[in-house]
Amino acid sequence: MPRKTLVLLATTAVLLPLTGCGGGAEADGGSTVTVTVGYQSKTINTVTAGTLLRSLGYFERELRALGERDGKKYEVVWQDYATGAPITAQMTAGKIDIGSMGDFPLLINAARGKQLNRPTKLVSVTGYNLRGALNTVVTGPDSTLVSLKDLAGKKVSTSVGSAADGTLVRALRRAGIDDVRKLNQQPAVGASALSSGSADALSQFVAWPGLLAFQGKAKALYDGAELNLPTFHGVTAREDFAGRRPKVLEAFLKAQIDATAYLRERPVAASEKVAAATGLPPEVVHLYNGPNGIATFDPTLKPRLIAALKEDVPVLKSAKLVGDVDVDAFVDDSYLKRAYGSAYGKQLTAAAPAARSEVWLKSADRTESFATPEEALRHVAAHRDRVRVAYVPDATTGTLWYADKAVWLADGNRPVPFLTQAAATAYRSAHAGARPLTYAQALELAS
Repeated sequence: MPRKTLVLLATTAVLLPLTGCGGGAEADGGSTVTVTVGYQSKTINTVTAGTLLRSLGYFERELRALGERDGKKYEVVWQDYATGAPITAQMTAGKIDIGSMGDFPLLINAARGKQLNRPTKLVSVTGYNLRGALNTVVTGPDSTLVSLKDLAGKKVSTSVGSAADGTLVRALRRAGIDDVRKLNQQPAVGASALSSGSADALSQFVAWPGLLAFQGKAKALYDGAELNLPTFHGVTAREDFAGRRPKVLEAFLKAQIDATAYLRERPVAASEKVAAATGLPPEVVHLYNGPNGIATFDPTLKPRLIAALKEDVPVLKSAKLVGDVDVDAFVDDSYLKRAYGSAYGKQLTAAAPAARSEVWLKSADRTESFATPEEALRHVAAHRDRVRVAYVPDATTGTLWYADKAVWLADGNRPVPFLTQAAATAYRSAHAGARPLTYAQALELAS
């Protein structure tokens, strides 16, 4: 069935090359090699190839070791962007060597690289969610919109060509909605549009939905996990750069592997480092990056993620953002295999952890994890004055959310959390006797 979407262009074209960005791509200056890395500091499930990696200095450490072996001096230029589109523009202009971005922008990166004779390769993954929860649609805190179908005829801000845009397109199609007025805006502009009322809803990627909800400026309308389609962010490298400097790319991937290990082993410290570097609240970073967070960090190129990438191609083609994309030719795990060594096969088959609740107490350098939301609420009730933040997974999708921002129901004597009102309503229709609760009532019921 044909669909129509009215696009209001509120920003420049998706892939318009930037000018005056400064810096250049990998180049020799005598014995000095400069490597330019494009990243998105506030897209916090890319931190193992961006914000956290940069703050830890692991890439620079690997390059120093490489320089001791080959006699060259290596310098890293980090360039921060709000979305993946300008990173692709700079890569195809030969000004960025390595970049990280979401699954939809990765496909655009592949298409544009081939079109402009500057081919790129997908060389690793940063964070993923197998159900699609990295993207969320939110509305204003006092909005009367309660389900996706309420968006018919409304204005929704998103970044066209982004992973969040892909979630919006798919969700609207499933709901049979074809008259949404889409505003093509950068995430920060969209957040302002939502606050001012010039947009009725905002579809964005991490960490914007979680940030706005934490600040009390938004509430979740649609959980991307309802699509049950994997979403992820990954690392792309220019093919010519990788061919000339394979050891540099391997050094980057070794550094990413170590940054991933740091995040897993010291999750609170990692969240605080990312928060310090980005200005985001640590509680928001931890929602996505914590041990039970929405994102699972694993650099390996898992077959299920690559299969999902192939399913994304028709969506981008229908929006006329790409033509045919040869995903198999785009994916190249050879560099990552060399960086991992014999451990790659085992990591490739590693599964994402099961959803659990989590409580972070004030002044604590670790969090407490719980098998059920009820146990987490009991812990909150016992430490009311010391709780920094509590997280609980949606009862149907497993998506982690703030306990005090969740929609709560009582099913018998059991408190049950949901990310959205629509999910809670659907649960009530299938569970006779389930009744609404406030957060305070949920705490009382649990304790």
